[in-house]
Amino acid sequence: MSERTPQLGSGEILCAEIITIGDEILRGEIVDSNKALMSERLHDVEVETRFHTSVLDHPGEMADAFRRAVSRADVILVSGGLGPTRDDLTTEVLAETFDRKLELDEASLETIRRFFSNLGREMSENNTKQAFFPQEAEVLANPVGTAPGFMLEVEKGEGRVALIFAMPGVPRELSLMLEEQVLPRVLRRMNHGANPNGGRAMRARLLRTFGLGESSLDAELQHFARDAEMELGFRTAFPDNYLRPVVRAASAEEAEARLEEACRHIRDHLGDVVYGEGDETMAAAVGRLLTEHGATIATAESCTGGLVAEKLTEIPGSSAYVMGGVVAYANEIKAAQLGVPEALLEAHGAVSEPVAAAMAEGVRERFRTDFGVSTSGISGPDGGTPEKPVGTVCIALARKGAETHVERFVFPLDRIRHRTLTAQVALDWVRRSLLGIELVGPSLLRRRGGAAPPAAGGDRK
Repeated sequence: MSERTPQLGSGEILCAEIITIGDEILRGEIVDSNKALMSERLHDVEVETRFHTSVLDHPGEMADAFRRAVSRADVILVSGGLGPTRDDLTTEVLAETFDRKLELDEASLETIRRFFSNLGREMSENNTKQAFFPQEAEVLANPVGTAPGFMLEVEKGEGRVALIFAMPGVPRELSLMLEEQVLPRVLRRMNHGANPNGGRAMRARLLRTFGLGESSLDAELQHFARDAEMELGFRTAFPDNYLRPVVRAASAEEAEARLEEACRHIRDHLGDVVYGEGDETMAAAVGRLLTEHGATIATAESCTGGLVAEKLTEIPGSSAYVMGGVVAYANEIKAAQLGVPEALLEAHGAVSEPVAAAMAEGVRERFRTDFGVSTSGISGPDGGTPEKPVGTVCIALARKGAETHVERFVFPLDRIRHRTLTAQVALDWVRRSLLGIELVGPSLLRRRGGAAPPAAGGDRK
């Protein structure tokens, strides 16, 4: 690779294109999660992804995609096609497209051989092709797989270059290479003056919200200042909605300050609808609050089948606050394991506010926790009645030293989304209770739901 540090791009913000390669992607056989990961991480280092391309394992179409990407992007991330089989063509096509010879890298070949040796296997001869790279390419190590990646610098004319990074398509291998090999090289180029921004910087943050639909969020924030220097993006990831404020400024310090101001404005306006930032899920937010309060929780689930407990225990360290749970689908289990009176079940049915309240109280008492949360509902597609249609659900939160709060909702959703939304409401109630704010239902289906006051003021219905 050249010793000089050529100019990257010509605009204020570096432009990227992501190319994923493979027939299986175009046939819909796999979900192309690599694009989302690469775009997100590029955005974090102030590189804007403006193009996504997927292409078949076809040399002509691959070459066309590579040429087009170089003509319009400064940084090109290529995923896939680095394997040992005959349809893995990325290295060969990149070399031919940009007039580079293929050269064997002995160090990479030895690393591949050692990889197989450590597994107690003999390397197949076709794995040798993974140690060939285009002339002047910089090899990117792959400590968890057999396919090294590489960086190729391609002249664009007028003293500008594009950087092409070829990575394996296996998500685990790509993610590690992206973090350890690719992003540091991009940042190094930018910090060495290759970034033409002239000191300009971009900062962004992800704000997670629950309770308002996307259109309602947009309406609530219609006064938010938006111009070339500040944008606000919306994204739905059911049952949540994400906000991403993006700020550009003359310096990193100014951009960071303006971003803080924008986030503070959004939080002040939306209030408790914003529950987390970045990677913090609802369950993680609840876990953090439970830890801060030194509180514990147990779950009693019927229609959600353990989903609330699963979300809570996905979080590292959850054993400090999750004491256990009961999946009580059958009425006899509700009675025997949670102490729900049979008379209550006969009088009101399993999907009822009194039974949900008794489930939450029963699990809290048996596990001796500060919180007990329960769910009981009809997720469908059948099982409904005129009085209790499909989608009906009762959620209850029992709290130490406070009355149990319980509500009945009708979520007219498919089975999967019904269970997902129910679990999220249950977790959100725990969050709200720990914060001492109003327990409300999701206004995804109505503007503002619920009327229960926080903590000790809750109702048992």
